[in-house]
Amino acid sequence: MGCKTPAKETVVKPGIVKSDWGETDGKKVSLYTLTNRVGTAIKISTYGGTVTSWLTADKAGKQSNIVVGFDSLGGYLAKPPYFGALIGRYGNRIAKGQFTLDNVKYTLATNDGKNHLHGGNKGFDKVVWDAQPVTDSMPSLTLTYLSKDGEEGYPGNLKVTVTYTLTDDNELSIEYNAETDKATPVNLTNHCYFNLSGDVNNTILNHSLWINADYYTTVDSTLIPTGELKAVKGSAFDFTSPTKIGKGIDSVKGGYDHNFVLNRKDSSLLLVASLADSASGRTMRVFTTEPGLQFYSGNFLDGKFINRDGKAIKQHTALCLETQHFPDSPNEPKFPTTILKPGEKYHSLTKYKLSVN
Repeated sequence: MGCKTPAKETVVKPGIVKSDWGETDGKKVSLYTLTNRVGTAIKISTYGGTVTSWLTADKAGKQSNIVVGFDSLGGYLAKPPYFGALIGRYGNRIAKGQFTLDNVKYTLATNDGKNHLHGGNKGFDKVVWDAQPVTDSMPSLTLTYLSKDGEEGYPGNLKVTVTYTLTDDNELSIEYNAETDKATPVNLTNHCYFNLSGDVNNTILNHSLWINADYYTTVDSTLIPTGELKAVKGSAFDFTSPTKIGKGIDSVKGGYDHNFVLNRKDSSLLLVASLADSASGRTMRVFTTEPGLQFYSGNFLDGKFINRDGKAIKQHTALCLETQHFPDSPNEPKFPTTILKPGEKYHSLTKYKLSVN
């Protein structure tokens, strides 16, 4: 395991540059830079399918990074809290690392206290994906990974394909597809940490957030859903109109790390959230086909990790808006199912669209 300075850069498609980025687990790691016609650049590593950088202009035309990340592979091998990574097989938590499927009890790693989190000890965020630049009018990168039967305790050989596309109107599209040969839970997402100011010296508490959700899933002390869907109205969880994150965070024990039940009638692509930073003028709108959105306010960031610009990543200096199915769904039959069966096709689409006021 190790990392090294990129040895070379290769233009592989218009708007896509490939760089050598070291190696781990005996596999070479590459870094792909996707650039659109307005100068926005997004870097994606084959290690963890990680979005390492999203460089874009603010209202003054100044370019800065709106995601937390590192400029070398070594930062990610130090196991930061999922910065920018693809998450699987199961994003979020499964209670006590256990579930029963077709009368068989499966046991997973308990890597978050007594619970299972984000796919286990070596989830999709810690493997090297195969990559293929896509020939299209827009820079696009397709990543593939075969998660073998029994990996991290999950049943079935799961073939996963994730495609990142950067459009000329500053939209990052993430399309997830998967197939299995045995019934298995699947809940894929991306774990970018955003700070729209482009500077982690600023907290996200002055960011304004709107979430298209009238209910959220209440949780116990270990952040496992209780099964109750609680109305947000009149509470610190009410983001049905744009609200500063800092307004109610002190009344939420530990900060926000909750799944919001999105207002939707079907599984079509829907605008589900909007995040705005008045200082930079940046607004990010989130569209998804998923039923839930995990809003995490960076509660466990403690300054241990240093961002690419040499600044400590401290509590509430970045946030996540993870599109997903609900946490612990394999143990909650009333929640939308996350079980993928042989012959079925898993498909999920999420878009993060940036604009500047």
